[in-house]
Formats: sequence, structure tokens, C-alpha cells
Amino acid sequence: MTEETMTIREMCDAFGVTPRTLRFYEAKELLFPIREGQRRLFTKRDRARLKLILRGKRFGFSLEEIRQLLDLYNIGDQQATQLALTYEVGQKRLSDMIKQRDELNEAIEELTAQLNWGEKMIASLHMPKAANS
Repeated sequence: MTEETMTIREMCDAFGVTPRTLRFYEAKELLFPIREGQRRLFTKRDRARLKLILRGKRFGFSLEEIRQLLDLYNIGDQQATQLALTYEVGQKRLSDMIKQRDELNEAIEELTAQLNWGEKMIASLHMPKAANS
């Protein structure tokens, strides 16, 4: 291995992913390692792409969205299109995440209220038995 390339094991260790994950991303045309027989060597470009793929997944982007955004890197406009579209997709995803969070917060509040009610009901059912003992 050189500083410019990493083996599949080194990539797994560096990014906390499995070899299967890397092969899957390669099959989906998200990563393009150098092939030497059965051996895969990942370049600095692959490392940068993997970092963006993992970040995109964490933010809830689909692999297809990630692939399309990464493919815009090479269109020759100094990444202006890539940045603009990534920003637009990111804004939409943030809006969706905020909506999901708000819905989850509402469900948590409702469940908490129901559990508080249930706790009081259970306590009231046990009170008479304690008084009669």
C-alpha cells in the first residue's frame, strides 16, 4: 500500500464499514477502486467519496441521490452545479427531518400522557387492597 491507496481492510478500519459494504458501493458505481486481480486499491478520491457517502446516508439521502450528486463533480463548472443541487437536496432533507422530529415529539408527549394516566390507574387499583389488608 502507498499513501495514495488503501486496501479494502484499511478502508474498513479507517471508516468503520465492512468489506461487503465497500463491494456494494462499488457495484452501485459509488466507488471505483483500482483492481489488481482480486485485490482492490482505494484512492484518495475513493476515500473522499466514501466520506460523503457515509455522511449522506447518515442524513437520510438515498444511495441514488448520493450517486447523482457525486457524479456532478466532473461536469466542469468548478462544482457549482454539484454544490447548488446538494444544497437544494439538503434543504429538503432538513425540512423532512424537522417534520419527522416534530411528529416524533408529539407522539412522545402523547405516549407519556398515556403512561402517566396508566400509572395513576394502576396505583388507584392497588390502593383499596392495601387499605383492606
